[in-house]
Amino acid sequence: MIIIADSSSTRTEWVLVDGNKVVEKATTGGMNPYFQTRREISHSIRLELPDLFFKKRWEHVYYYGAGCSNPEKCKIMESSLVAQFKTPVTVESDLLGAARGLLVRRPGLACIIGTGSNSCIYDGEKIVKNIRPLGYVLGDEGSGAYIGKRFIADCLKGLAPVALTEEFISEYSIEMESVLDEIYIHALASVLLSSYSNFLLKHLDDDYVRTLVYDSFIDFFRRNIAAYDYKNHPVSFVGSVACNFSEILREAARDFNIEVLKIAQSSMPGLVEYHTTD
Repeated sequence: MIIIADSSSTRTEWVLVDGNKVVEKATTGGMNPYFQTRREISHSIRLELPDLFFKKRWEHVYYYGAGCSNPEKCKIMESSLVAQFKTPVTVESDLLGAARGLLVRRPGLACIIGTGSNSCIYDGEKIVKNIRPLGYVLGDEGSGAYIGKRFIADCLKGLAPVALTEEFISEYSIEMESVLDEIYIHALASVLLSSYSNFLLKHLDDDYVRTLVYDSFIDFFRRNIAAYDYKNHPVSFVGSVACNFSEILREAARDFNIEVLKIAQSSMPGLVEYHTTD
């Protein structure tokens, strides 16, 4: 039996697999070794996962996670997982998890559009080209953090519709005078900014909101996908923002002459298939 985990900065999806059958599922908080120590990660795993995941030593733990893009950060994650499960562990990036989850062993262009964003060309086994996402400060175009950042900036500059701004302030109990302090000192500012994008879901009939989201996806295509041979690779997407705003994402893709193969909420079904079939 094996454990497969797929983690973003906001949530981690876990499955316990026997043969090719999922026997247990669980969801815990997100983990990211860029923002959490080994101790904090271990604490989260031990306290949030059901006891069944610790009943015995499993054959292997396959972990795909945000922030696991270099050996140093992977070691932090690996040591935390080994300490908890006492089982051989393989740690890979969330982007490889997205590619395998979306395409399994089919080559193609895979993208994450959730709290953050990322993209790659996948050869059916590994990533062969990646345009660096650069995080929510310098990049992450199209993501929840990017959309939330643009919206809160428009609110502060008086560029968002007044009625929409007032409703947002009321719903989130935000003091606009102190919102900058909250964002700049928040340990997971990208998660906070992404939560603001959720407010816009209820207002997609507003021309301002629709244009903001559309332009954010066009920015993602222009600054990331345009660097790939996308005309010869149908593009697949995974992530909450891709799903929540799928209609606008498809519209922006059409206008950019991008063929959309798939938009999925989760990578996990494909990851289970990847690890249980030859």
